[in-house]
Amino acid sequence: MTTTIALAGKGGTGKTTIACMVIKYLLRHRPGTILAIDADPSSNLHMVLGLDLEWTIGEIREEMLQQVQSSVAVGAGVLPGGMSKREYLDYEVRSSLVEGDRVDLIAMGRPEGPGCYCAVNHLLRQIVDGISRHYDFVVIDNEAGMEHLSRRTTRDVDYLLIVSDPTQRGIVAAERIAELGKELDIHINHTYLVLNRLVGPIPPPLQARIEALGIPLLGVVPADNQVTTFEFSGRPLIEMEDDSPVYQAVAAMMAQILGPVT
Repeated sequence: MTTTIALAGKGGTGKTTIACMVIKYLLRHRPGTILAIDADPSSNLHMVLGLDLEWTIGEIREEMLQQVQSSVAVGAGVLPGGMSKREYLDYEVRSSLVEGDRVDLIAMGRPEGPGCYCAVNHLLRQIVDGISRHYDFVVIDNEAGMEHLSRRTTRDVDYLLIVSDPTQRGIVAAERIAELGKELDIHINHTYLVLNRLVGPIPPPLQARIEALGIPLLGVVPADNQVTTFEFSGRPLIEMEDDSPVYQAVAAMMAQILGPVT
């Protein structure tokens, strides 16, 4: 059975950092394999994981559409060389999978252009879901909003972590994202708020706003200059020491929602 953890939040809140720490915890404390899905068009999850990314699903999609448009067999749904669209996409997506040590990565990449993508996205969703079923954990790092998550996967999300910075505007954005989550064509079992980059205790006005939000606060991640140092140097965040305050905070959250190792 696959456990799916998705992260969302407005831009700049540190979703990718938290996603990396979630994966680090799973590697340290949970048996099984992990698929990381980078659903943010900026596609930088591979950098924090120390993986090399050659091409993305978006690039595969655009390449296939160009081949379809240039093919005389468009009506038959066949690409040059006799390969079907499904066969082409399946082969290319599996080839784009970045393999690591117990964690593999698929990057969704660029958003759609001006053409018609419905049929292609449907095939891609089926293929990615088929690949996901072979992993024990799937961690999805989403773009700033939630509106495209149902176009990336049909699988239920076990845990949605909405990451916010410690500001009133951040909490308002988190509330909007939670509302968007209710409108998706997928089921979200549990939704939590994660407050990131906090210096000191939560200020009382912000605490009151969080309590009125209606989303359980899973935990607080402290501000840590070590993260900035890693980012400046280009060193993968996955290599941070286990005693890092950022990792320790995320690890405690994961242990809380996933329970004891069986």
